[in-house]
Amino acid sequence: MAIPGFEFLETLAPKPKIPADAIDYYQYTTAIPIATLLAQTWDLHLIEEAGDIVGEEMEELGVDLWLAPGMNIHRSPLCGRNFEYYSEDPLIAGKCAAADTLGVQKHKSAGTTIKHFAFNNQEDNRNHVSSHVSERAAREIYLRGFQIAVETAHPCSIMTSYNLINGEHTANSYDLLTAIARDEWGFDGIIMTDWGTTGSMGQLDPSGNSRERKYGNSYASGCVKAGNDLTMPGSQEDVDDILNALGKKEGEVPYPLTLAELQRAAGNMLKLILRMQR
Repeated sequence: MAIPGFEFLETLAPKPKIPADAIDYYQYTTAIPIATLLAQTWDLHLIEEAGDIVGEEMEELGVDLWLAPGMNIHRSPLCGRNFEYYSEDPLIAGKCAAADTLGVQKHKSAGTTIKHFAFNNQEDNRNHVSSHVSERAAREIYLRGFQIAVETAHPCSIMTSYNLINGEHTANSYDLLTAIARDEWGFDGIIMTDWGTTGSMGQLDPSGNSRERKYGNSYASGCVKAGNDLTMPGSQEDVDDILNALGKKEGEVPYPLTLAELQRAAGNMLKLILRMQR
């Protein structure tokens, strides 16, 4: 099945040609039940065992970060990613994600990436929405599950979401990524963007056609400043934005950066690499 917009991504980061004598190699993995079904068992030990299976196969296949578990709130039955999320209850979501993470991270070179941080409660049009949330609702409902997972299981990574939170891109939100996740909860892994959050790579509609976002794109420099360590997949446009923010190039600077902020992001990446040495 073709992924919408993938051809556009390949024009920015083309894949090398496959040699004529290359051999196809298939990596078969265990089909773990969806998150919603796992949560319905009310069995944290079972969920941890499922995570253990995932972690073991990650080691076998050389995969370091699992881009899961998804743990947003079941806010609407129409959300297209509900199967990836556990529950409408943040306590259940947090406990399940923590159990899954504990299972995966029994394996030294395997880590989870809890997502989508945060307030991603719809799949359709998620690139073009701003979630307006009070602090009480945010802390008691939408962030509580993430907090439980971070404080209980210390996942290796967090992935930010496409949407804005109260008018600011989550990937550019210092309050969300640093003040809350790192300073309050003690998160000590890396934070990454979802794919194509920054620059023109984010200007895709569901069919893969170029389209300007309603609220614009997040900035790679803003990601660094907010505490987002890894921009995925990254582009020359992102590099130019960061260099511009450091004062290396001329142009508008919505998120001015210091060298120390860039070094902090690089340091977080290096710490994770050392933590997961095989």
